[in-house]
Amino acid sequence: MSETDTIVEVRDLDITFQMNRGQSRVVRDVDLDVARNETLGIIGESGSGKSMLASSFLNAVVEPGVSTGEVTYHPEDGDPIPVLELSESELDRFRWEHVAMVFQGAMSSFNPVTKIRTHFRETLQDHNCDIPAGMDRARELLESVYLDPDRILASHPHELSGGMKQRALIALSLVLEPDVLVLDEPTAALDLLMQRSIVTLLRELQEEYDLTLVFITHDLPLLTKIADRLAVMYAFNVVEIGTTGDLLYNASHPYTRALLDTTPDLNVPVDEMSIIEGSKPDPVDRIPGCSYNPRCPMADDHCRSEEPPMMEVRDTQESACFYYDEAADAVPISAAPDKNPPAGRTTAIDGGDN
Repeated sequence: MSETDTIVEVRDLDITFQMNRGQSRVVRDVDLDVARNETLGIIGESGSGKSMLASSFLNAVVEPGVSTGEVTYHPEDGDPIPVLELSESELDRFRWEHVAMVFQGAMSSFNPVTKIRTHFRETLQDHNCDIPAGMDRARELLESVYLDPDRILASHPHELSGGMKQRALIALSLVLEPDVLVLDEPTAALDLLMQRSIVTLLRELQEEYDLTLVFITHDLPLLTKIADRLAVMYAFNVVEIGTTGDLLYNASHPYTRALLDTTPDLNVPVDEMSIIEGSKPDPVDRIPGCSYNPRCPMADDHCRSEEPPMMEVRDTQESACFYYDEAADAVPISAAPDKNPPAGRTTAIDGGDN
């Protein structure tokens, strides 16, 4: 990926918290590039470091968390911006104007005693924007997410349904015209139909506003409907990355393959569904070697003594496994995906109309 194609570049990123029992590394040695106008999906179990990684894109890790390494934002025009080196005043302008974030749980993102109109006005005012012009854009955005601007702007958050609040929050995040929108579990509290509606909406917004999307979730089937590429996190690091088609049909890390095999299938009885045996890794007491080795059927002495680097599987795919070329035989997937990548947006799997 050339620098002109890259909009966010992450190198050697660590995020640590000091705890009574030692230093907790909740993101560890992450290298990651996000391409301009793509949708990158970040997937992994709860507690794998996804949300912390997302927060680093805006240098928004809460104290006493400490971020080290490099997060670089590449604007289309102008010099690269070293996000972790920005002052508080510089961060105030960077956030929302360049990179915006939709946090998990729309209800907790709104002040419950403040009307939606005030949330928009205060955001514009805090960034010294033209209020009338900004409110015109707010109305346009609300219409883009299929909401009635007059009703929504005059409402308090509790007067809106969960899906309406989430769409209003997406509109609010776009009011300052950012280039990158980071979404942390944006559909976790919504029912299946509303989840699908939000995914469709995000694809429409991306086309309309030339957005780059970073979508964080533990819901793999949902990501396959929107993501161009997938980054799989385990033990606070990225262990595999590639196009959505690469990882669905040719996953080469045993954890990715196990994750695919545990995806719920309505055609499989509950007692026959797969699980990943063992426990998640501890962020303080890190084991030597590959972090997945206690749960991996392929692990040997090499895996238990040395940590595997990211290795190229193909031009569009990398995997942190010494035996990536043997993973398909060692960790079979009982129910392979039955959808083919569609034409056009070739790396995302289309949800269809069913």
